[in-house]
Amino acid sequence: MKIDVIGDVHGCINELHELFSVLGYQKQNNIYIHPDGRIPVFLGDITDRGPASLDVVQLVYEMVIFHGKAKYVPGNHCNKLYRYFLGNKVHERHGLETTVAEYKALPDHKQEEVSNQFMRLYEESPLYLQLPELKVIIAHAGIKESYIGRFDKKVKTFVLYGDVTGEFLEDGRPLRRDWAQDYVGDHWIVYGHTPVKQPRKINKTINIDTGCVFGHALTAFRLPEEKTVSVPSKQQFIAEKFTYFQ
Repeated sequence: MKIDVIGDVHGCINELHELFSVLGYQKQNNIYIHPDGRIPVFLGDITDRGPASLDVVQLVYEMVIFHGKAKYVPGNHCNKLYRYFLGNKVHERHGLETTVAEYKALPDHKQEEVSNQFMRLYEESPLYLQLPELKVIIAHAGIKESYIGRFDKKVKTFVLYGDVTGEFLEDGRPLRRDWAQDYVGDHWIVYGHTPVKQPRKINKTINIDTGCVFGHALTAFRLPEEKTVSVPSKQQFIAEKFTYFQ
């Protein structure tokens, strides 16, 4: 088994197309297939902030659910969009407003199709993905070794939001502990969530959210090769988004 874990896309559809091309995928029936049978794994936060969140939803749904040619785990932005589609009261900010604006611009029948597709994608995907044959765990914001195999509320919060302290930085972002410094397991943990300028390897963990939507790059981590591949972002660079854990 060979996989390509793709970092936080956040609606950056053009960079995703380019990354698939660089990774050697070929477009067939509007999805991407690798001639060597490699499997893409989307690391969550496929929507919000970027220019084409619903196009990304459509592509990921087609690849994961309709054709069964990819895998996906949710991120915190995915969870918030899911709750929005459920009709829950959520704040339309921190990027959700961009996805909602796209959604509201659609005709009613298309809105129903998009919401149904995303909700099915979310509901039929695991909180985090364990692939023992590759000795890897794929979780949006990471996972503590002691949490592996658990799916309770505490673990869900960690996987979606990271090791939050309950405190906040001056700009409103939650303060998070650098959990990767304490990881001593022998399985790779591949995660994103916190933008970094370069893929960040600590112990046997790697953060591949290289801030595509903030103007830096979209990155994939290939296993079993343990190799990263990135394409440059087409978005405006926002330096202050890269201040965590550099």
